[in-house]
Amino acid sequence: MASREIILSSIRTHLAASPLGDPSESVITITVPKVSPSIREFKQSVEAVDGHCVVAKSEDDIVQELTRIIGNRLRRVAISDAPVVHRLIHMTDLEVDEFVIAPDAREVFRFDVGITTAQAAIVETGTLVLDSATERNRLVSLVPPVHIAIVDASSIFQTLGEALAFIHQNGDVSPAVTFITGPSRTADIELTLAIGVHGPQELHVIVKQT
Repeated sequence: MASREIILSSIRTHLAASPLGDPSESVITITVPKVSPSIREFKQSVEAVDGHCVVAKSEDDIVQELTRIIGNRLRRVAISDAPVVHRLIHMTDLEVDEFVIAPDAREVFRFDVGITTAQAAIVETGTLVLDSATERNRLVSLVPPVHIAIVDASSIFQTLGEALAFIHQNGDVSPAVTFITGPSRTADIELTLAIGVHGPQELHVIVKQT
């Protein structure tokens, strides 16, 4: 039974067992948090390709999720130059060994985790769309073993065409647009699927629902 139905069933049971009160008394309204169908479907699509996806209601929720993912296991953190990523990571109380904004190709290979935003996302395939014209995100998203991407719920679209149209309306699209669907994978070695050979072994998507 879905969580909503469990809650409503419990309310009905307790109301039926309670004595009738004064009709003039205040009525208590219980609100069950809702996740829009597109976000729910996107989350399912991300998890279907071995990614991890959570929905955050606020920046505080995002900070808690960043803290949970990074914890004590990821000691070297690289982030893109998006101001929102810089602000969120500094809102955590994480103690890391190294922290760099948009490291270059000579540096990026030594980092454990890369954190970026995504300019759009596609429900059909669970794909993130990163436009390097918006932030320096390519190396940070493609090299470290763990990639954390933050995407706004309003930037989630059903199809690739809708996502690209959304990016284009905000200005010229960069020649370097990155599409990320789950962790890096390849079957080049004896046709056996391997995860993380050419890029991140883990993909964590945080959807900010506003």
